[in-house]
Amino acid sequence: MNPADSALDTAALAYARALLRKPMRRQRMGPVLAAAAFAALSAVTFATVMIMAPPAVVQHLPSDRLGE
Repeated sequence: MNPADSALDTAALAYARALLRKPMRRQRMGPVLAAAAFAALSAVTFATVMIMAPPAVVQHLPSDRLGE
């Protein structure tokens, strides 16, 4: 017998198999967005501190260049 001549409805079988499969569990987006927001806030804070901080190396001018 040819498989194409089957009395079973292939669309109904596919639907039944889809119903029997375990549902896919969706990931929560809250922790992902919180981590991204924390990283962005940390980067902006670090950039602000680097701009506002005084330079790490300070070279004082010799007294003869100060005009004394």
